[in-house]
Amino acid sequence: MPKIRAEKKSRVHTEVAKQGILFNKDFGQHILKNPLIIENMVEKAALRPTDVILEIGPGTGNMTVKMLEKAKKVIACEVDPRMVAELQKRVQGTPYQSKLQIIVGDVLKSDLPFFDICVANVPYQISSPLVFKLLLHRPLFRCAVLMFQREFAERLVAKPGEKAYCRLSINTQLLARVDMLMKVGKNNFRPPPKVESSVVRIEPRNPPPPINYQEWDGLTRVAFIRKNKTLSAAFKQTAVIAMLDKNYKLHCSLNNKLVPEDFDIKQMISNILEKSSCEDKRARTMDIDDFVRLLHVFNAEGIHFT
Repeated sequence: MPKIRAEKKSRVHTEVAKQGILFNKDFGQHILKNPLIIENMVEKAALRPTDVILEIGPGTGNMTVKMLEKAKKVIACEVDPRMVAELQKRVQGTPYQSKLQIIVGDVLKSDLPFFDICVANVPYQISSPLVFKLLLHRPLFRCAVLMFQREFAERLVAKPGEKAYCRLSINTQLLARVDMLMKVGKNNFRPPPKVESSVVRIEPRNPPPPINYQEWDGLTRVAFIRKNKTLSAAFKQTAVIAMLDKNYKLHCSLNNKLVPEDFDIKQMISNILEKSSCEDKRARTMDIDDFVRLLHVFNAEGIHFT
């Protein structure tokens, strides 16, 4: 007689089952349950009694309550209506009820309010767009203490020459100082994620650097297409040459400048890379100052990246 396999039962955390909540993987829901890590994150944020805090993905409110104890106000942005209900139930009838404001919806599609500090256990799939949404938000906030997937956090703090160094590293570090605070094991969450996590502190540069960020982003996008190849090779790609040629001619048109009949965009790019001593450099070894100088030389010659 064939052996009948026992039906697999999904493992659901006891406490979660009691609450009747099944976490939604589409929203990247992994609730931080270790009170020591929650305490540590709140402490690293150095909250003041006058601060307005933005929390993204508050879940059932473990960290929210800790921040409500210390701050003037917490604005919690939550996409899942079930979590919103749990959070409201948790503060109902307490002194914290009037200090909590909940924004229901996708944080990437929402207009962010004014806030002093951002503290969050970030859903991993929105990590990169969220970082830049925060850093381009005005007025500037004081700092953000954020939990990310460890690999992503390591890319945020990586320095030129390191394996993890990439376009994300330099774009973030142009706009902010980023420090690694602590590592967090997967068993500190329920349900446990498949990856390890890390907490970073992001402090926006104030005042922001006097650079057109769209131009900067366009330059680093080209340079890091193949971060181990020379810039000379990166700028020889057909799509890059076509884009810069179009942008140069548009620049000339807007400034009533004639494009010479013998104009050669390839030669112009080569001259710029040689002039800035960058033709043999590789993106993975270049720091912010190297890219700032290169962008200024390109722009001075009328070549733009937007």
